[in-house]
Amino acid sequence: MQAQFCNGFGAQAKPFRMALGALIIKTRMGLTDEELVEQIKENPYLQFFIGLEAFQYSAPFDPSMMVYFSKRLPESVVNDCNERIVLHGLRVIRSAAADQHDNDDSSQGSEVATATDQQIDATCVPADIRYPTDLSLLNEARELTETLIDAMHPQVRVSFGHKPRTHRKQARKQFLAVAKKKRPRINMIRKAIKQQLCHLKRNLASIDALTACGASLLAAGRYAYQKLIVVSELVRQQNILYHSKTRSISDRIVSLCQAHIRSIVRGKARCNVEFGAKISISVTGEGFTFLDRLSFDPYNEGEDLKAQAQAQAQAYRRRHGYYPKVICADQIYRTRSNRAFCQRQWIRLSGPRLGRLKKDPEMVAEEKQQFIDDQKQRNAVEGKIGQGKRRYELTLILEKLSVTQGS
Repeated sequence: MQAQFCNGFGAQAKPFRMALGALIIKTRMGLTDEELVEQIKENPYLQFFIGLEAFQYSAPFDPSMMVYFSKRLPESVVNDCNERIVLHGLRVIRSAAADQHDNDDSSQGSEVATATDQQIDATCVPADIRYPTDLSLLNEARELTETLIDAMHPQVRVSFGHKPRTHRKQARKQFLAVAKKKRPRINMIRKAIKQQLCHLKRNLASIDALTACGASLLAAGRYAYQKLIVVSELVRQQNILYHSKTRSISDRIVSLCQAHIRSIVRGKARCNVEFGAKISISVTGEGFTFLDRLSFDPYNEGEDLKAQAQAQAQAYRRRHGYYPKVICADQIYRTRSNRAFCQRQWIRLSGPRLGRLKKDPEMVAEEKQQFIDDQKQRNAVEGKIGQGKRRYELTLILEKLSVTQGS
């Protein structure tokens, strides 16, 4: 990390160990940025973990540095660190197994037994946003445009004249008339959406007129200007959805603050739709977990299965020197193309084989028992997903930027 800064300019760069160690401590203990700094100040073990040579009472860095640590350490860098740790762990496991094998005089053969199975699955990690509705998003966008008009008009008061009308009280009243109802009718929701769209279009036209007279779009700050760009796209999408019969559109915006987040349809009993990043993970027989894919756009693991299976199997071979003997996966992974790939690489894919059942009852019972055993093995990846969401707070990502969320 220090190599990315010029010598002699600005503050001294923080070591890589300090940045990575701080991120690990924050995730492990479930702390905020301010709580993390306070914990490091009073704990000598944490100070040693991040690389400090001696105990100090002052804070090693400001809490705001955690944002820059996450930007400097995206998911690719964290995955590379994970690979190095796993390779070291595999060497330790194999060395311990070899020593135990040498001490066991009754053992036969010269090979050391290793786990050769792999479990794969995909899930969604929700972000910290409220459940989005079209009406609430339009109301939030309208309030933003009103704030921009209030900040831009004083700059061109002399040349422009009176401040453009926004009818904010009327628009707020129209929004609350529907939002406060427990189960509003569809025609009421459509009427309210049309009203908010009309208010938004008038406000955007007023902002364009103020800009033409010389007002700055940065009058309300850079953050408001960035959200204004998202508002323009939101109005375009909602206008298409209102005048068409479809209820879906590509790259649909669900949050003004985090425009990169998309809706992930999962079809679960508890929540049918989640909003956040979708990840694909794999768990080896030794218990090591790897993040194979992270995407904020929804994807069907069945459609992308062949490339995903190849990447995971190739990564397994790179780590262990050979392909896994068994890949335990869900039903959506058991396509013909994926079965053909596994057959070419002499990998057994879990699940019943295609075609008619065999007439031999013993072979049918054996295949059924094999499928049950594979399902038991696949519980490992389900457990890792639950551990990540319950223990490491992957069920509520608090970071706001796509880079920091990936880290």
